[in-house]
Amino acid sequence: MTDGIQATLEQALENADSDETDAEGELTEELLLEAVDQFFDEADDVDEQVSMLNALRRKLHDRSPFQEPVENIQWVKQDAVEGNDYNPNEVATPEMDLLHKSIKADGYTQPVVTYEIDDGDYEVVDGFHRTLIGKTRDDIRERLHDHIPVTVIDKPRDERMGSTIRHNRARGTHQIRDMSDLVVELVEQGWDDERICEELGMELDEVLKFKQVSGLKQAFGDHEFSQSWTEYEEKHGEDDAE
Repeated sequence: MTDGIQATLEQALENADSDETDAEGELTEELLLEAVDQFFDEADDVDEQVSMLNALRRKLHDRSPFQEPVENIQWVKQDAVEGNDYNPNEVATPEMDLLHKSIKADGYTQPVVTYEIDDGDYEVVDGFHRTLIGKTRDDIRERLHDHIPVTVIDKPRDERMGSTIRHNRARGTHQIRDMSDLVVELVEQGWDDERICEELGMELDEVLKFKQVSGLKQAFGDHEFSQSWTEYEEKHGEDDAE
């Protein structure tokens, strides 16, 4: 791929008008864009074009003043993108049909947020249902040439879980039972109540409720939390605490 780009640039330099280079014959913006056009004009294979697009975006991201994940959207094969085992968000069939209609009419307006678990394999952090539409709806799959637009974040599992929960809560979609299980796992990984509240945008009594639903006895062991639980019971009453 690099050799092909270099050859294209060299050819563009040979064919360039004099106003496309400076006095020393160095590459200009116009000449660079011309070389990109020439490359895509000559590249008939979709995979080759996708590889070039991804390489260009990575390079632009490296040089960009905006070091945000959305600055580096990559197109990856759908089969290389899999869901995670901790997303509590579920979408009913009518909403999935509406999501399909939206993507069909408007395209992918948001990339899928992922974590690269291996070289070329990705785990969804946010956007599983967008991924599912791309994989299971033939019209979308064909339109995207079996690819999915993704951004990549590099975080350990517990922080990816936090990212997933934040995305879901920002949309107002999360399941209480599954959320309680996630809170339990975060507690087991060393997160205290304060960090859970801060990272996931929860109130303390909400965290307590999830812990109560989980039945995790060890979650109530420390003195600070026991005092919080007393305050919670006083606020909500025994009936709500059952």
